[in-house]
Amino acid sequence: METIYLCIVIFLLCLAVFDLFVGVSNDAVNFLQSAVGARVAAFRTVLIIASVGVVLGAVLSSGMMDVARHGIMMPDRYSFHEVMTIFLAVMVTDVIVLDVFNTLGMPTSTTVSLVFELLGGTAMLAMLKVMADPDLDYGMLLNSNKALQVIIAIFVSVAISFVVGMVVMWISRVVFTFNYGKHSRYSIAIFGGIAFTALSYFIFLKGVGKSPYLSDGVRDYIDTNTNMLLVLTFIVATIVMEVLHLMKVNIFRFTVLMGTFALAMAFAGNDLVNFIGVPLAGLDSYQDYVANGHGVGIDGFMMSSLMESAKTPPFYLLAAGIIMIVAMATSKKAQNVIKTSVDLARQDEGDEMFGSSRAARAIVRFCQSMIEMVVAIFPVGLRKWINRRFNANDVELKDDKAAFDVVRAAVNLVIASMLITFGTNHRLPLSTTYVTFMVAMGTSLADRAWSRESAVFRITGVLSVIGGWFLTAGVAFLACALVCLCMWYGGIAVQVAFIVLVIFLLIRSNRQYKRKQETTKKDDDNFRLMMRTRDPELVWEMLRNHVRNTQSKVCRLALEQYNAVLDGFNTQNVKMLRGSDKTLRRELDVLKKYRRQELLGLKRSPMDIAIERNTWFHVGINSDQQYIYTLRRMMLPVKEHVDNNFTPVPAAYISEYEPVRRRVNDLMKMTCEAIETNRYEQYRGVLAEADVCKDDLSVIRKTHINRMQKSGTSKMMQVDMVYLNLLQETQQLLSVMRHQLRSAKKFMED
Repeated sequence: METIYLCIVIFLLCLAVFDLFVGVSNDAVNFLQSAVGARVAAFRTVLIIASVGVVLGAVLSSGMMDVARHGIMMPDRYSFHEVMTIFLAVMVTDVIVLDVFNTLGMPTSTTVSLVFELLGGTAMLAMLKVMADPDLDYGMLLNSNKALQVIIAIFVSVAISFVVGMVVMWISRVVFTFNYGKHSRYSIAIFGGIAFTALSYFIFLKGVGKSPYLSDGVRDYIDTNTNMLLVLTFIVATIVMEVLHLMKVNIFRFTVLMGTFALAMAFAGNDLVNFIGVPLAGLDSYQDYVANGHGVGIDGFMMSSLMESAKTPPFYLLAAGIIMIVAMATSKKAQNVIKTSVDLARQDEGDEMFGSSRAARAIVRFCQSMIEMVVAIFPVGLRKWINRRFNANDVELKDDKAAFDVVRAAVNLVIASMLITFGTNHRLPLSTTYVTFMVAMGTSLADRAWSRESAVFRITGVLSVIGGWFLTAGVAFLACALVCLCMWYGGIAVQVAFIVLVIFLLIRSNRQYKRKQETTKKDDDNFRLMMRTRDPELVWEMLRNHVRNTQSKVCRLALEQYNAVLDGFNTQNVKMLRGSDKTLRRELDVLKKYRRQELLGLKRSPMDIAIERNTWFHVGINSDQQYIYTLRRMMLPVKEHVDNNFTPVPAAYISEYEPVRRRVNDLMKMTCEAIETNRYEQYRGVLAEADVCKDDLSVIRKTHINRMQKSGTSKMMQVDMVYLNLLQETQQLLSVMRHQLRSAKKFMED
């Protein structure tokens, strides 16, 4: 039996490594977002600074593992078998839940995930114990106060972080403006002094100062003289910052890099328990059972040892820190989650990752009405002065790829650090994910990054992310409770099955994610380059290429799906038709994304060209969508007919339609080649041949109607109607092809 549980402990430690990768993929956004978004340094430099903070925070985090040991459960009332079942269920659930959220690019909270998984598994096992022994007190088996604190902290931290970030950013922008080099002769020294003092307090007093490796005398001195140390730090820092500013040193850039280090250290120090706390608690449980449990058995040995505080060896903490660094540097999912937060906070317009929702539209309308009422109170002169301070055309972006400037990046990090410090001092279970994300959203709103054209999409994104946090709690609780129930009744066989399932899901998830990234990376890179380019002429050239690529892809896809529908109809292949249905529905969502991207590009193109080509631009977009609508109208009756095993299409109908099919294929191939190569020598010939083909389809259609009327039987009525619809939609397909070809030529021509 010991061998079996040794294998479980080894698997838990292996999952800890996976969890570190998955967790860092999710939480790296907390401390990398501002530095990456403002492009204050090369990504490698930012990673090095963050890595030093991660290692230092990890080594100093000993003693933070007690949540997994006795923060939720009362381990002295659980046997070794019960505790190990809970720990295995938690780790299996945690890796799956976090990996799913990260694959979707949605920031979530490892704190909430861990706490609610522990709560779900413990609650389920406690209920089973009470059912087996009604004399047990359910309240003595479960520490529900911790979960309640986390729920309250969610509401409090989300609201406070957003409001404080918004207010401080508004004041900072009024002081520094977007052209901060001109308006920050003396104020930047005060800002730098405040920022350095706050970050120093965060790093040294609350980080190093609480380290178990310092002597009691040093810790007592820091606690006793904290206020004096803060005042001295502010005075010295302000003077040094002014000197550095006079020496042309970018104080904001220094503040951002220091803030990145501080938050990375806090992340490793506070959130490390979320990744390795449960596996190390499982290891301690196993070691305690091996040392003291012989003769008692796995069901009789109670885990009172977990009531003691953890004494984690520094080697484990250092190893965890190194794994975190590797995950930050190599994880594509981490970069995807960072992109989600940066895109929601960026200063300029771009491709919105989230759509529009009714709640977001209602919030925008309400806020717009409130803003108009408040603004009307202030004098016109004051409003004009404030608007000049918020002139985004003066923004100083050292890198065209920067999503926002260093002023906002510095405010993000300083405010997040101060709020986390405040929460730590008052023993509030704040989540670094909540605080940093909501501060970034508040500062972007105050910075007027959310225009009327983008506000509804940004708010939808924020609501989606917040909803994802709460969804994490519910999913984690229910999933872990179910997994724990299955493991308890299924025993070792079910536990092994879940281990195999986790390995399979992780491998499949990584493969699917890589395929998805490969298909979207090139298009996203081209669009981001178009949005960062300042020259309208260059934007126009990139837009032409983007539109040409979109139309040629849609044309090729339409040709492929047209043949797939016909082959599915002729061979009664319902699987092929279902695949076509799925592809067409997915393509509609892709076209909505491309439509918004290209419309933003048109707005940034030269005004005279944009006005002249506007009509053909929209005709082309509508033609792309009409391709999909036409093919779906063609496919759905065929799919229903084949799926219901109705009368197969007669061979005579197939032979009658085959010449038309060949002509449609030839015409669409010529259209695709013309658009791809931007050569329209055969333009008029294709249009004329398409008209002739439509006329021939009309003749076949009339012949078929006469055939149906003469037959007068209901046996073939169903297949006759499907074939008639096929003829009609083929005519429409040719009309759409003609519109697309005309619009492409008119839009692309010099």
